[in-house]
Parts: sequence; structure tokens; C-alpha cells
Amino acid sequence: MNRAEAPRDGWSLTAAELGLLPDAVIRAGIRRLLTQRLREEEAGDVEASQRRHEAIVRAMRTAPIAVETRAANDQHYEVPPAFFTYALGPNLKYSSALFGPDVTDLGAAEEAMLALTTERAGLEDGQDVLELGCGWGSLTLYAARRFPRARITAVSNSRDQRAFIEARAAERGLSNVRVLTADMNDFEAPGIYDRIVSVEMLEHMRNWEALLARVASWLREDGRLFIHIFTHRTNAYFFDAKPGDDTDWMARNFFSGGLMPSDRLLHSFSRDLAVERHWCVSGTHYEKTAARWLGNLDRHRSEVLALFERTYGKPEARRRFGAWRLFFMACEELWGYRGGNEWLVSHYLLSRR
Repeated sequence: MNRAEAPRDGWSLTAAELGLLPDAVIRAGIRRLLTQRLREEEAGDVEASQRRHEAIVRAMRTAPIAVETRAANDQHYEVPPAFFTYALGPNLKYSSALFGPDVTDLGAAEEAMLALTTERAGLEDGQDVLELGCGWGSLTLYAARRFPRARITAVSNSRDQRAFIEARAAERGLSNVRVLTADMNDFEAPGIYDRIVSVEMLEHMRNWEALLARVASWLREDGRLFIHIFTHRTNAYFFDAKPGDDTDWMARNFFSGGLMPSDRLLHSFSRDLAVERHWCVSGTHYEKTAARWLGNLDRHRSEVLALFERTYGKPEARRRFGAWRLFFMACEELWGYRGGNEWLVSHYLLSRR
């Protein structure tokens, strides 16, 4: 999961990761880089913008479905599961929550976005549902509890996530959950589904056209695909790490092979599935989500450092802790930029052509 930009000067990066810079200095650097990113992406006139968009689409159409899958696993999904129980909310939703006017609690905000997702996806009891990129099972377990006669199949590329979700389902007496581990380059669904849902997975995919063609073949004639992705309001760009270049800290550490989609990008891949509905969600919801992840991490500093020492060794533990703090801070600043109107969350409901 990308989730933002980070300071680009090598010394500053090291100092930030080791906790040697004040948060105010780090945040100012992040905001400066976000402004720089926008200048780069918006250079030229509308014709230049369209050429950049078309170049992104062409590159995606000739790529594998997913790239850098092992790196993505190492960076996010093979991290000790206990880390996410400290940093995330009670549902372990590793994606944007939804903060209504009176909502301040992360757990309630997670539940609100889960409810909105099931509503917009049209999930109902008795359906066959496939979740692609299920994370730590927040949506799968929520849907299995809410729709006990539905049959939920969840897919992730992490063995740790599979074991975690299976254990949670067993603890809660949920017998309608099946979890699969697969690389999306090779995955073939084991059935046909009424609804397929993907929450913040397409940002890790490259060839959307090939993936959507497969998804279309897994849907019933009247089935629907619901997609939740984070986006920029107008610009799409890749996160490609360049060896030895500190400008690519985010790509190297948290989002290798990733993509920042634009809000319009999905409409360029409509050969097999057409967009029926399209919603935008203010980036302020993700800003507040990331702020609470950072607060959780700081409150559990001693536990997380001890976990990282057991996993990575003492010399590396402090740097890893600082890198996660920097990551969450970058997420908060990115989605809060310009009042949440620059980077946002996009929802789409698609049906077969």
C-alpha cells in the first residue's frame, strides 16, 4: 500500500527513521514533497496531461497483472501479524475508515466504511462472494457475520494473513469463510460469484485490463464487481524504485511496484466490465485513519520495539519502528493535503458488458 511520499534527502531519511528529527520538521518536508510531486505531474497543458495518462494506460496494458509481489509481501503482509494488532483498529482494517460528523473512534469508523462497502457492493445474504486482496480479513469477517448464509471466499498472497483469518473465523464460529493464498498473476477463482469485492488491491496491480477480463469470467451474468481504491483526483503515476536513489524511499520500503491511480483511470479499462456507479470519498477520512494508526503505534512503542527486536534483531528494530512512523505520518499528510481534495478514495461498481 503506498500511501504517500517521504522526505528525499538521504541524511534526513536516516535521521527521520531513527527518530532524530522532530515530527514538525518531517511533516513540513512531506508537504513540500507533495507540492513538488504535483508540479511534476501537472507540468504542461491539458494535452500534456492527456499524453501522460495515455502512456500510463499503454504501460499497464503490456505489463504482468502484478509486479514485485514478493516485495509487497515482505513490506506489508509478512510483517509479524501482532504488529498490526497494535497499529490498526479492532477490525484490523488496513485501508481507509469512514469518519462521520460525530465519529472519533477508529473502531466505529472502520465499521462505518465496512457498512458502506457492503451497501455499495450490494452484498446480501445467500450470495457467493469473492474478496480479492482480503488483508487481515476485516471485510470478509464483517460480511460473514452480517450475512450468515452467504459463502465468502477470501484471497490474499500472504500465508500469515490466511492463518490469521482462519483463526479469527474459528474463534467467532463463522463457518461460511474460505481463505485462499495466491499470486494474482496465477490465480483462478474456484467458482462463479454474485459479488466480487476488492479493497485497496488494484494499487498493487499493473495490468488492470487482463485482471478485469479474468474477474468478468468469475461473475454470474447479473453479478457485480465493487472496487475501493485510493486515487489522485486527476493524475496517475507509478512507484518504481531506482537503486541508490533516495527519492524513491516509499517505493523501496513500502510500495514496490505500486501505482497511484487517478480517479478516472479505471474508466480506461472498460473492455470487459463497465462502470455503473462511481463515488468519491474525501481524503480527510484516510487522513484521520492514518493519524489514529500513528497514535496507536506511539502508544504501543515498547511492545512493537520488543516484537521487532525478536523478529529482526535489536539494531534493526529501531529503524523499522521509525520507518513505520514515517509511513503513517506520510499517509496522514498526503490524504489531508488541501483539505482532502487532492488525494482521495474512489469507489466503483462494475457489471459485465
